[in-house]
Amino acid sequence: MSFFGSNRGLALPPVIKNIIIINVVVFLLQLLPLGLAGLMEQHLALYNIQSELFKPHQLITHMFMHANFTHIFFNMFAVFMFGRILEQLWGSKKMLIFYTLTGLGAAAIHLTVNYFQMNHMMELASSFVNSPDYLSFSAFVKKYAHGRESAELVSFMQEWFYKPDDLSYVPVAKKVVADLVNLNLDIPTVGASGAVFGLLIAFAMMFPDAELMMIFLPIPIKAKYFVPIYAVLELFFGVANFSWDNMAHFAHLGGALVGFLIVMYWKKNQFKIY
Repeated sequence: MSFFGSNRGLALPPVIKNIIIINVVVFLLQLLPLGLAGLMEQHLALYNIQSELFKPHQLITHMFMHANFTHIFFNMFAVFMFGRILEQLWGSKKMLIFYTLTGLGAAAIHLTVNYFQMNHMMELASSFVNSPDYLSFSAFVKKYAHGRESAELVSFMQEWFYKPDDLSYVPVAKKVVADLVNLNLDIPTVGASGAVFGLLIAFAMMFPDAELMMIFLPIPIKAKYFVPIYAVLELFFGVANFSWDNMAHFAHLGGALVGFLIVMYWKKNQFKIY
């Protein structure tokens, strides 16, 4: 993602510079052997509230973790492109407050949405355990296995499909359901995307006529149009909840929402002593 029309140069102000440095250092640590990546993910990634792995400090630490090189590259590229402009405009204190609050807001909204989604999942699991049948089991697997069913599981479902009244399949099915519940509860969330979306919407509010474009879609679009379109797409994918989609769309929307509210508040109070 890039934009045109800035004459502020490529200098990095202190908060943005340190955010990028910390993210890069943490990512390099994740690449080290000896199981350090797994240990860091277990303690620093953000887990669902219902998960035994959830810890309050993860609300902050997950913002400095990334899944792979592409993930960190695009996030840090956006931090560089938008964050440096906003920090030069606002100052370092406001930038630190803004980045932190948008990241926290993104995490809070993500956890809230996931809380209700996980509760629904556990209700379906409980309903199956109390009244097991093939159809409800098949529906549960399709919804929560995220298209990654093992060959053994596919074979088991095919066998039960042809003998739906055979209760000998129920114990294995209950174990599969329990495993899927635990698997979904323990899916980690990592990345600075929530804060990045906060920066994106703030940039659009401060520079509405600046032209933005996606790297893979080189068509310049004014920020005041680009950001709402992007937000609608995020909302669509968040609600659709496709099995192949592992993006935390409501975290993105959460960061954008908090960023919007903060900028509106600052604009309203811009002539007061800060």
